[in-house]
Amino acid sequence: MSDIEQLKAELLGAIGEAADLAGVEAIRVSALGKQGSVSGLLKTLGKMSPEERQVEGPKIHALREAVTAALGARKDALESAALDARLASETIDLSLPAPEMPKGSVHPVSQVMDELAEIFADMGFAVATGPEIEDDWHNFTALNMPETHPARAMHDTFYFPDRDAQDREMVLRTHTSPVQIRTMLSEGAPLRIIAPGRVYRSDSDATHTPMFHQVEALVIDKDIHLGHLKWTLETFLKAFFERDDIVLRLRPSYFPFTEPSVEVDVGYANEGGRRVVGGSGDEPGHAWMEVLGSGMVNRHVIKAGGLDPDEWQGFAFGVGVDRLAMLKYGMDDLRAFFDGDVRWLSHYGFSALDVPTLSGGVGTPA
Repeated sequence: MSDIEQLKAELLGAIGEAADLAGVEAIRVSALGKQGSVSGLLKTLGKMSPEERQVEGPKIHALREAVTAALGARKDALESAALDARLASETIDLSLPAPEMPKGSVHPVSQVMDELAEIFADMGFAVATGPEIEDDWHNFTALNMPETHPARAMHDTFYFPDRDAQDREMVLRTHTSPVQIRTMLSEGAPLRIIAPGRVYRSDSDATHTPMFHQVEALVIDKDIHLGHLKWTLETFLKAFFERDDIVLRLRPSYFPFTEPSVEVDVGYANEGGRRVVGGSGDEPGHAWMEVLGSGMVNRHVIKAGGLDPDEWQGFAFGVGVDRLAMLKYGMDDLRAFFDGDVRWLSHYGFSALDVPTLSGGVGTPA
């Protein structure tokens, strides 16, 4: 028997007899480590003549591969045996009560989205969704913001470096308004939807984050006017804040996708260091606070949605879900929504059983 064959037999025998993972590792180091026996044979190849190397090289490499394979197989076998022994020794008594341990919670944003869906479902609105990676046409152009429109400067947009297969510029959507276009094109009219979801803008401070949540509403029908919009907003805000003394103030504004456009303010008072919505902003101790933007859908947007603006009219409004949660449940810093702090989540989070219902109250206690 040659020296290589003898070494192979010794190593394979030792590997097969290794009783634990530490023994396997010791053999690996003694054979394949820098000063190992197999590594030493590999170093001798450089001193051989080409003819000798052609004969001895395959033998040495075969030795290394055989030892490596044997080490892996023995390690797997020992690990499998250890796992089997552990599983056999550990038991779970399913009749015992669950152990005390940290419990998860429903994030306030998820809770508010459920509240909004419940409120608007009662008014006949369906929930619509769309992609978060949007093309430039759906995110801007179809919403009456062509390439040269100054309103694009209002959105600090995240652009993708590459265009899509149709050579369109791609962005992280800056609002959920593209869902309105997609739904009009796919479903036509009449239409009554809300579009909740994540949106992205390059901004970050106590009341702004690069990613936040919006919900937009769209109604398309015949003979729709601003009075329908005002009634919808009043009904929504009264149900959400669970107060009948909600007073709205509509101010003229500008949005490229609505005409006329109005900003909506609500009256509020400072109570206990937090803003409490309710009452008129003209009352003593009260003030006005902007909560959302809205308006009648621009003719160009209706046309981009594949509808005849002479036949169909509509209104739309959008509001930040995170902002609604802050107002209703008393948070003062939007950035904490995304920190994942367990203490914050345990304080402001909701139980999975706190399902919003109009009969039981959408504002179940945190």
